[in-house]
Amino acid sequence: MDKAKGISSAPKWYVACRSGDLNPGPFRSVVAGVPLALFRAGGRAGALLDRCPHRNAPLSGGSVRGDELECAYHGWRFTGDGRCAFAAGINVDRITRACHASSFPVVEQQGFVWVSSSEGNPPRHPPFVFELMSKPGYASDVAVLEAEGSLQAVAENALDVPHTMYLHGGLFRRKGGRNVEKEVEIRNYGDRVEAEYFGEERPSGLAGRFLAPGGGMVRHVDRFILPSITEVDYRLGDKTHVNVSVAMTPISEFLTRLYAVVSFRLPMPALFIKPFLRLLFLKVFNQDATILARQSANIRLFGGEQFATIEADTLGSHIARLLKEADTGPEIRVLKEPIVRRVRIVL
Repeated sequence: MDKAKGISSAPKWYVACRSGDLNPGPFRSVVAGVPLALFRAGGRAGALLDRCPHRNAPLSGGSVRGDELECAYHGWRFTGDGRCAFAAGINVDRITRACHASSFPVVEQQGFVWVSSSEGNPPRHPPFVFELMSKPGYASDVAVLEAEGSLQAVAENALDVPHTMYLHGGLFRRKGGRNVEKEVEIRNYGDRVEAEYFGEERPSGLAGRFLAPGGGMVRHVDRFILPSITEVDYRLGDKTHVNVSVAMTPISEFLTRLYAVVSFRLPMPALFIKPFLRLLFLKVFNQDATILARQSANIRLFGGEQFATIEADTLGSHIARLLKEADTGPEIRVLKEPIVRRVRIVL
């Protein structure tokens, strides 16, 4: 995107909006500090820099005319790939390249509009797929939220286990924990890292008692996937499976938008459980959003970050490293066999 904004030149897919936001359109979205005007042209989504090349008016303030986006200031019209199709006062054959708008590659799937972070240059790999959204036997719910925190901070928060015993104590886990040692296997695949927790009983607290009243052992895996996907996955036996997958879009240095998909398979009717899961998710998120805003304010107050990392911060340093490598290093190499490390932590 705009290098003046400090955006990495390595193209990445980020969710810019939901498909419904383009009806009728246009829709303004900010991705990695870059304002975009999104609209549907000929049945396909398009993304243009939200600046008319004529007199700098925001294209998102215009209107969609057939397959073109019309600027509200002088009526210039643009196609989905940014070509200027009409400029008042001159013939079409005299329109020059300077009249065209900057455009960004777009992929629309599963009700989300993904935009490349690089103008005219799509990433080599397709966008993330929310696999459970279309899997038989599963129900899904979608939420769009914003948190005052950097992409790194919000991603780490989503996958951080120890804080759930304090910030969400009583709601998701027992306040303060039980000081039981657990084994964690950390698997690094080059473009992603995941942590699997062994010997973990069903989480205590209101959520665990409601979703699995009979108790039992769970398979718990947390995962971060470049450039900005977090997954929290809980399985209990064959009938209970809850997965929270979040596509995070950086808006600015300390603001991140979350497109969260909660997918579940439970022994109780989805129609009954979905409202409860949404309330639970929003309650947990609001608690996280509050502490993230305070954390960001303190980082600005002290002029930067400072970390003291321990093994219980299972994925934090891995997320930071992956994000740094994706922005500054060579192309990420995906490993067929992960690099595995086992640690023991106290929860």
